[in-house]
Amino acid sequence: MAEREKSSQTMPRPDGPSGAHHHGPEAHDHGDHEHDDHDHSGHDHGGEGHDHAPHADHGHAGHGHGAKRAGGGHSHAGHSHGGHSHAGHSHASSSETRTAIAAIITLSFMVLEFVGGLWSGSLALMADAAHMATDAVSLGLAWWAFRQLRQPVTDRMSFGHHRMPVLVAFANAVALILLTLWIAVEAIERLMEPVHISAGPMAAIAVAGLGANIAAFLVLSMGERNLNIRGALLHVASDMLGSVAAIAAAGVIYFTGWVPIDPILSLLVGFLLLRATISLMRDSAHILLEGAPEGREGALIAADLVANVPPVVDVHHVHSWLLSEERLHATLHVVVAEGTPSTPVVTQVKERLRTEFGISHATVEVELPGACADETGDEAGPCAKPAAAAHA
Repeated sequence: MAEREKSSQTMPRPDGPSGAHHHGPEAHDHGDHEHDDHDHSGHDHGGEGHDHAPHADHGHAGHGHGAKRAGGGHSHAGHSHGGHSHAGHSHASSSETRTAIAAIITLSFMVLEFVGGLWSGSLALMADAAHMATDAVSLGLAWWAFRQLRQPVTDRMSFGHHRMPVLVAFANAVALILLTLWIAVEAIERLMEPVHISAGPMAAIAVAGLGANIAAFLVLSMGERNLNIRGALLHVASDMLGSVAAIAAAGVIYFTGWVPIDPILSLLVGFLLLRATISLMRDSAHILLEGAPEGREGALIAADLVANVPPVVDVHHVHSWLLSEERLHATLHVVVAEGTPSTPVVTQVKERLRTEFGISHATVEVELPGACADETGDEAGPCAKPAAAAHA
């Protein structure tokens, strides 16, 4: 009986022509079909994506799926899907262009600043040039990651490449931490053994580098911000601060001759950036480890469904995660009384998950009381209720 009632069905297809319409990398699930054996005839599906609630007059172009809680996935309220790829929309293309422009700007000034640092003897300039070198590489990786979003879904990559920007953001955070540690070591050595610094050339080159950094920062800031862009912005921001530190150090050295200001300011810049870098690493690692987004923990979802979807008497085995910053997925088991049709329950549960939690793709298994197919007999096993829900 449990096997007959288990359902991974998606919601009915809205009225309107669908034979030729194309879905982005996360395609819509259509029709009252079984999850394991469904027919996609007439549709081009690029992956997995959001389902359609059965609204009678719900046309595909211009419909809204507005989620009350932003953050886990973007709100679809009021925007049209007609002629519009759902996988990153135009944001990926815009981000791709911005990262390419910023990379070119950064690379153009990196060589100048590095040569100037060697010439003047300034650690602040060489540190800033090293930052710009890593920036150029990081921006190139960010650009490449956005390009990967264009790759089609395959049998081996059933979710596409939507997590690539998150992976690159994590790599950028690691690179920034390593670079900060290297600068700290160099700064300590300079404090112990000061070297001569030519303040004039140092200031001139630092001003030019600051101009390049500001230009790159403005280019990256114009548009959507995601983890990949955040990582690129952190790299450029570190360069901006490095250039400011080099200018300030050049001024102090020129007027006072106090050389230790150069490594001291380098240490200060590294410390300021370390905190933001750790935050980026934590956020990207949370997605890579498939942690539940804030406000979409299993206990909250279970309690909400039991309270707001009348046929549901219990919810367990809840998992929610971000495929990317814009794509929130979930799987769960719901328990209903014997004789309750499973299809309407799946429809109601998915609609609630979409509107209340912003979950665009959910796999829902419908079960009878005590008939969990994944039961292990372990109280902490996969069919155990989330802690908060169990004590509700």
